[in-house]
Amino acid sequence: MKTKTSRKPGRPVDKTARSRRRQAILESATDVFAEHGFAASDVQQIADDLGIGKGTVYRYFSNKESLFLAVVDAAVLRLRHEVDQAAEHASTPLDQIAAGIRAYLAYFRHHPEVVELLIQERAHFRDREQSTYFHHRDQSIARWNDLYRALIADGIVRPIPVGSITDVISEVLYGAMFTNHFNGTSKSIDEQCQEVLDILFHGILSR
Repeated sequence: MKTKTSRKPGRPVDKTARSRRRQAILESATDVFAEHGFAASDVQQIADDLGIGKGTVYRYFSNKESLFLAVVDAAVLRLRHEVDQAAEHASTPLDQIAAGIRAYLAYFRHHPEVVELLIQERAHFRDREQSTYFHHRDQSIARWNDLYRALIADGIVRPIPVGSITDVISEVLYGAMFTNHFNGTSKSIDEQCQEVLDILFHGILSR
């Protein structure tokens, strides 16, 4: 009678290695899409850059479209993380606003390729219900609304709708991001941040 031998378990999946490979693909794809544009880019370029087969890329992302959208999502998530981290390390609510604004301006100054990706998403995925940028904006807006409510309760900020405050600040920064990208600026990040804060905190009218 033959004894039943237990089957040796296969090699365990290295989730860390998979995560690293996925991140490497996203980083390479970021450069390729930003340089060549979504339409002109080929997944083979990304595979060649990493020294892997095209099929390996497709094991992580089903097609070029899903890869591109994952690239944009990762880029905007990094923006959210850097803004949140900067704000969390500030000591007062007003300092949190200042730190968040500076981190936002600094992120796009240091990563102009992300602006290119946002432009491409708008051009090639116009039928999406909401762009990646505004999806993440809406996901993160609650913490800022709470902060402004607290400042209003303390009498530091005028009693105006908090949604109006966050909308205006968001629109100013969104415009500054594109203006800096297309026209450039001679101002440092600190100088531009201070100008935004001066108008935001003090307005343009004399007291």
